[in-house]
Amino acid sequence: MKILIINGPNLNLLGIREPDIYGSESLSDIENWLNDQPESDGHSITWFQSNHEGELIDFIHGAMGNVGGIVINPGAFTHYSYAIRDAISAINVPTVEVHLSDINTREDFREISVIKDVCLDQISGLGKIGYLKGIQRLIN
Repeated sequence: MKILIINGPNLNLLGIREPDIYGSESLSDIENWLNDQPESDGHSITWFQSNHEGELIDFIHGAMGNVGGIVINPGAFTHYSYAIRDAISAINVPTVEVHLSDINTREDFREISVIKDVCLDQISGLGKIGYLKGIQRLIN
């Protein structure tokens, strides 16, 4: 299966940005770890990160008819990007929303996800394991 893993704003700063919340590993460290997991074998996994909403939307549109599933960590766009929500809904590709931290136990505004209702599942608070659980959800 072809799987896209899409990461939104500020995730390029993982390992530097608030390590007490997001951990000390970089996005590249998480990518390498996930690519080494047995669940990744036999699957084509493409990683993408952008701080720009339009670039994320264009990348999601490009997935239509080309991939079997998406794992997305929309970052702060989780809470207000109806445009990303609409892009996910429009392409009809199974998508799982993931978050490194538990968005339900942080600031009140972080508890709201405008994305989750167009996704198969939302996985939150498991750190990098959330990405693995997202892939498992897609392939099962």
